[in-house]
Amino acid sequence: MRREAPDGPLRFVPSAMTVLAICLGLTSIKYALEHRPTEAMALIAAAAILDALDGRAARMLNATSKMGEEIDSLADAINFGVAPAFIVWALLLEGTRVGWIVVLLYAVCIVLRLARYNALLDEDLPAYTKQYFVGMPAPAGAIGAIGPLAARMQWGDGWWTSWWFVSLYLILLSLLVVSRIPMRKIHTFAVPPRLVAPLLAAVAIVAAGAFVFPYLTILVIIVAYVCHIPFAVRSKAWLASHPEVWEDQPKQQRQARRAIRRAQPSRRGAAARRSARLRLRRPGGDG
Repeated sequence: MRREAPDGPLRFVPSAMTVLAICLGLTSIKYALEHRPTEAMALIAAAAILDALDGRAARMLNATSKMGEEIDSLADAINFGVAPAFIVWALLLEGTRVGWIVVLLYAVCIVLRLARYNALLDEDLPAYTKQYFVGMPAPAGAIGAIGPLAARMQWGDGWWTSWWFVSLYLILLSLLVVSRIPMRKIHTFAVPPRLVAPLLAAVAIVAAGAFVFPYLTILVIIVAYVCHIPFAVRSKAWLASHPEVWEDQPKQQRQARRAIRRAQPSRRGAAARRSARLRLRRPGGDG
C-alpha cells in the first residue's frame, strides 16, 4: 500500500537538509580562504554525511519530489565539486601555474559525473547495476580530494604536499570520477548476524579515531575505499555473466556465487590432475 506524502513541516525536512549541506560547503570555502584547513575539511565531511542522509530521509518520509532531486544534484556540484577545488587551491596549490587548471579539471569532472548519474536514472538497466556507481561518486571524490591536505596536517610538509604530487593526484582522482569503473554502493553490503557485534565495535573505534586522529582517519577511509575497487569490478563482472541471478537480492546473489565457486574445481587442482595424467614432474623437483 502506497503511503501518502506527509503534510506540514516534515515534507520539507529532506530539502532543508540539502540546503544546510550547501551552506556547509560554501562556508568551507570561506574557511579555506582564511587558511583554516581543519574547519574547511570538517565542513566538507559534514556535507557528505548530510548528502547520505537527505535522500534516505526523503524516502522514509515519502517526501521525494522532482525539485528535491534537482536541489540535491546542484548541492553535490557545489559541495563536492566547487568547494573541494577551492580548498585544495587555496591551501595547497595557490601560486602555482598549473594549480588552477588542475582544480578546474576536478570541478568539471564532478559536474560531468553528476550529469551522467542523472542521465542513467532514466535508462532501463538490469537490476544488479543499481548496486554499483559508475565511476567514483561525488562525495567520495570530495573526501579523496582533501587527502593531501589531511596528510599535511598529520605529518607536515613533504613530497605529498608538493605541487607536482598534488596535481598528479587530483588528475588521477578526476579520471576516476568520470571513469566507468564500477564502485559498490555501501548500503548494498549485507552484514551476517555473527558479524554485527564486531562491526559495531569497529564503528565505535572509527568514531573515536575521528576525534583523536581526524586526519589519519580521513586517510584510512580513502585507502580503504580505493582498495575496494578491484573487488567491485570483479563482483560486477561476475553478475554481468550470470543473468540468472539478476532478479535476486544481493544476499542470494552472493550465496549463488559461493555455490558456483565451490562446485567448480580449482584451477590449481585441475592443473595438478592434468600433470599427473601426463606424468609430468614439477620444475625444480628431485630427479
